[in-house]
Amino acid sequence: VQLAESGGGSVQPGGSLRLSCTVSGLTFSRYAMTWYRQAPGKERELVALITNDGGSTKYADSAKGRFTISRDNAKNTVYLHLNSLKPEDTAVYHCNPVGFPQSWGQGTPVTVSL
Repeated sequence: VQLAESGGGSVQPGGSLRLSCTVSGLTFSRYAMTWYRQAPGKERELVALITNDGGSTKYADSAKGRFTISRDNAKNTVYLHLNSLKPEDTAVYHCNPVGFPQSWGQGTPVTVSL
């Protein structure tokens, strides 16, 4: 399984970003997908999950109302829309297919600061 995250960057508080993750090596439409993040010195945190058909989503409390997970099964891609960003959202963001705990890409860094 290969995972390629992109879309991170540096933004000011209140800003927005759209993260993308393109997946290969599995039948993408069969698997729920997740986004995790890991801030410096902290453990990896589950941010959002989307079912294989996109019909259901779940979010960490820290993400509710600000982040939106979506997917395009035709493009083997999952997205994470980040809105109203806060400094505490600073982290490296990773996508991961449910059931593949050893499959991780490089991640995409998000920095929120003035």
